[in-house]
Amino acid sequence: MPTFPDDIPTVPAPPLGLPAGTPPPGFVQAQTPIQRSGGIGLWLRDLFVSAVASVLIITFLYQPVRVEGTSMLPRLEDRDRLFINKFVYHISAIERGDVVVFHYPRDPEKSYIKRVIALPGDRLRIDHGQVWLNGKRLLENYVPEEYRDSRSYAEMVVPEDTYFMMGDHRSISSDSREFGPVERSLIYGKAVFVYWPTRDAGVVH
Repeated sequence: MPTFPDDIPTVPAPPLGLPAGTPPPGFVQAQTPIQRSGGIGLWLRDLFVSAVASVLIITFLYQPVRVEGTSMLPRLEDRDRLFINKFVYHISAIERGDVVVFHYPRDPEKSYIKRVIALPGDRLRIDHGQVWLNGKRLLENYVPEEYRDSRSYAEMVVPEDTYFMMGDHRSISSDSREFGPVERSLIYGKAVFVYWPTRDAGVVH
């Protein structure tokens, strides 16, 4: 009499009245070793594809960076770690209010993170700390009163293909008030999300 492995059940004959080959009611086909190994293979394949996709996303779309300094307080603190989107400005325009990362104009080996205040063609002046754009007072809710200063900046029109940058902590920030508007070619990412420390985690506005 033939024997069968324990994990491959025999198939009883169907009850009378059922076509040959029809499993009886309540019958469940057990997976064979080949089926199980195929399932593991699919799982490993999906895991590999996910890992590769994650590496590609981080490499070509997002980059982790660390903030050094306090010129973007209160939103960004010294040593905060965040992701910047390196691809977004290839498909969309830089906008006022964006927090961006760029190569420092006086030393491209260094990177700065600041907020975009004025776009190419904007008429800008700063009167005792208050920014005026195109004749209108700029409302800056991201700058707390205790971080404001009384510096002024003569009226100018932002040159073509450049952007005027300022830090949110105005009283200590080194920004376009010192080194002038930043060329578009030096801007390489937009700050999107703080991931560490957890108390600061969240979208960058």
